[in-house]
Amino acid sequence: MNAPVTTSMPRALPAEHRQRLMALAHEVAFPQGTRLFDEGGRAERFWVIRTGTVDLDMRVPGRRPAVIDSLGHNELVGWSWLFAPHIWHLGAEAATPLRAYEFDAAEVRALCKADPEFGLNVTQWVGDVLAQRLRAARTRLLDLYAPYGSGGMR
Repeated sequence: MNAPVTTSMPRALPAEHRQRLMALAHEVAFPQGTRLFDEGGRAERFWVIRTGTVDLDMRVPGRRPAVIDSLGHNELVGWSWLFAPHIWHLGAEAATPLRAYEFDAAEVRALCKADPEFGLNVTQWVGDVLAQRLRAARTRLLDLYAPYGSGGMR
């Protein structure tokens, strides 16, 4: 039996790599309702949540943006910063007052390039987050817009 994939940073990266990444962190705080980024914008930074929640949303033509996932403690906010062309694929808004660690994407990408082992671990972590978010988005959008909800995965 395989262990469940963990996408929260404390367990997703080896301790040495987690420490190297955290050395680049800056503590930030945002009031409720702050837009961290909008779909289509430049992905120049990312965050790991300390306290609070962030809603991820997707533009839906003719409707309000659909919230497709909510993130909390120790979760990664943003993955588009790692993959060219570094454009956000979703939007994100602080659903509650938010405290987070903020990272400069170019700085982290440079560290990934300089240390391939570190880069591989970061890429695997972010890839696992991406896979989890795609599954959540699919389920949420089916629940919102399919005639009978998501039902079972086929």
